[in-house]
Amino acid sequence: MPLRTGSKPDSRPGGTDRPVEFWPTSAIRSALQSGDIGTWQLIVVALKRDPFGRTARQVEEVLEGTAPYGIAKALSEVLSRARAHLETNERAEVGRHMRLLIERCGLGQQEFASRIGVPADTLSDYLNGTVDPPASLMIRMRRLSDRFVKLHNREAPDVL
Repeated sequence: MPLRTGSKPDSRPGGTDRPVEFWPTSAIRSALQSGDIGTWQLIVVALKRDPFGRTARQVEEVLEGTAPYGIAKALSEVLSRARAHLETNERAEVGRHMRLLIERCGLGQQEFASRIGVPADTLSDYLNGTVDPPASLMIRMRRLSDRFVKLHNREAPDVL
């Protein structure tokens, strides 16, 4: 790779300026075995950005069968925490979406829960992000909300 005037070679694996997400697995392996903290930080940023992405899978592959100490243990922990954080955020997003569906149809939470066939406390768990609702239930909720929106639109008087 040609160097820019006044620049020095990159000390990253493969001497590349490419983002970590484009490194081959061999470069990830090299970075974990003989990299420095700056290189490890680049990998950590990539793991946090996309905990189930290509780099995460490469790190898992490299760490497989590795003794759980040093940078291997640290990256494993980063990956585990990044995934847990992402899942928590996703559950909260599902709860926000469910609240919109309930608000949109105009039913109270008790009535909404009854009409989708779940106990009110279970609906509350979904809304609070403590439990993931099944995909089939998400579809049922959307259909119920759509049905009530159509009903409300039919009943609304025409505006001249």
